[in-house]
This record gives sequence, C-alpha cells and structure tokens, in this order.
Amino acid sequence: MRWRSTMPYAAAALVAVLLVATTLAGRGEQADAGFLHGRQLRLMAPAAPGGGWDQTAREMQAALRETAGRTEVYNVAGAGGTIGLSQFARYDGDPTQVMVFGLVMVGAIESDDAPVRLDRTTPLARLTTDYEVLVVPADSPIRSLAELTDRMRADLPSVSFSGGSAGGVEQILTGLIAGAIGADPARVNYVAHSGGGEALATLLSGRATAGVSGVSEMMSQIKAGTVRPLAVSSAQRLPSLPDVPTLREAGVDVELSNWRGVVAPDGISPEDEAALEKLITDMTASAAWRQTLEDRGWGDATLTGPEFERFLEDEQRRVADVLARMGLA
Repeated sequence: MRWRSTMPYAAAALVAVLLVATTLAGRGEQADAGFLHGRQLRLMAPAAPGGGWDQTAREMQAALRETAGRTEVYNVAGAGGTIGLSQFARYDGDPTQVMVFGLVMVGAIESDDAPVRLDRTTPLARLTTDYEVLVVPADSPIRSLAELTDRMRADLPSVSFSGGSAGGVEQILTGLIAGAIGADPARVNYVAHSGGGEALATLLSGRATAGVSGVSEMMSQIKAGTVRPLAVSSAQRLPSLPDVPTLREAGVDVELSNWRGVVAPDGISPEDEAALEKLITDMTASAAWRQTLEDRGWGDATLTGPEFERFLEDEQRRVADVLARMGLA
C-alpha cells in the first residue's frame, strides 16, 4: 500500500527528470554546434568594474546566453589592462578563456614597456568603437579647431589638454593632432587624470585650454552647454553631434577610434579559434547585441580573421610610433 501511495509522486518525478534531461540534451546539442562542446566560457575584463571593458564583458555575457549558456565575468584591474594581460597569458591553450581589450591596452603596453604583449594571445574580433571629442569651456575665446591649432603652431606648450590616463587614447590623440599640424608631439602639454570627472574639473576651472574625452562621456556636458565641441575623431560626422565637424573636415588629417575587442589565449587549436570566432560573430548579429549598441551608443565595428589581425598590427605600429615621438614609449 505504501508503494502504491507513492506511485503518483514517483511518476511525476520521473517525468520531471526526463524533461530536464531532454532540455539539457537540447542545450548540449546547441552548445556543441555553437560553442566548444558545452564547456563554460569565462570573460576577463582587465579593469575595475564599471568601465568600458567591464561593460563590454557583461553585455557579452548577456548576449551570449542563448548560444553559450552560462558564462562568467571576472575583473583583473590595473596598469591599463597589462596586469590582466599578464595573468591571461597563463591560460595558454585554453579556449574557454576570453579577454576584452582595446586601444587603451595597446597604448599601455608601449608606455609601460609591459613584459607580456599581445603576441601572447590569439586575436578573435574587434567589436565596438567609440570616438573622441575635442572641447573647450563654453566661455573660451576659442571658437573653432582652426583657432586652437593656430595657437598650437604659435606656442605649443602654452596650449594644455585635459584628459584621461597617461598613454591613453586621449593623449595619443593629442600627439596625432600635433604631428598632423607639423608640431612636435613630445612638446604637447597634456594633463593626465585617473578619471573623467577630474579631467572635466581641470578644464572647467581654466587650468586647461581644451579637453579630450569619449563622446559618450562628454555628451551630457555638451548638451548642458558647459563645454563647446570643436571636432570629433571619427571618419564621418556622428549622428549624435551632426553639427560638429570631424578633425579632417576641420583641416587636421587624423582619425582615431577607441575600439574594443576580444582575444583568446595563445596556443589554442585552429578549430577552437574558428569556433570562438563564429560564436562571437553570431553574437554581434543578435538582437540583444544590437540593442546593446543602441543603448550604449557604441558603434558596430565587427572585424574578425586576417583582417582583424592586420588591423591590430597596424594599430600597434601607429601607437608605438606616436608614443615614441611623444617620449612615452
């Protein structure tokens, strides 16, 4: 009688087990097709939580949920990403590890003479891009980029730029601008800061002539009218700032994007590399990722394969050259 009384519960439990097994099998088949036989993916953000690399890793985590299942994001902060890079190099041959990186890391490797470089990784994809904007305080007598560059040509050290960390995107951009107008990049008066708020405070206090920052970071100040944009570093005018010329339109032959991408460890097999690239390119075509780009204001810059490898090599050469001319490499 006791056995009979438990039969409905046992049957229900058996059905539940079968349903779970069927679901897991289906997920396993999906993972086999799209991601390295179901092994869990770990995403390193080589920076503190809240920054661009951390945001990228966590948005990837959400967009990959349907194809890769559960993924893990972890942070290793410090030295422009080079501390994370040195730890990431320990995962040689492990295709379950992916690290977010970008132009900032390229600059940090050169300016810090980092012992571990990007040749210890497997490039997978460029994902997004964000552009820089050159601004002056709203009450500045400088009304255009031409007026600013005239001052730079006349007396470069007297023109100070407020921006982010030394060797970062903002300082690289100021060096490129100086070189493009025939000035010495090593004489650029750049005031480095650890955060955007500090850089803005320096600019608005009058202790800097101009400021350089990411468009998404500076947009609220532009809309509030506290700063006046002079030019953006993109190839074409940006929809968010349609009245602001590009550097090239304003007579300075420079283009620079603060791109972000992902790498795998060195030593993974060609098959695993191809599987990871497909996983990521499929992610960039997903509705979830497209919504992320819109919400974050990031540009779609998806690039993989040999084209991405050539792009990365070109960026490393360009950054090394400008930082050397600025005395930072």
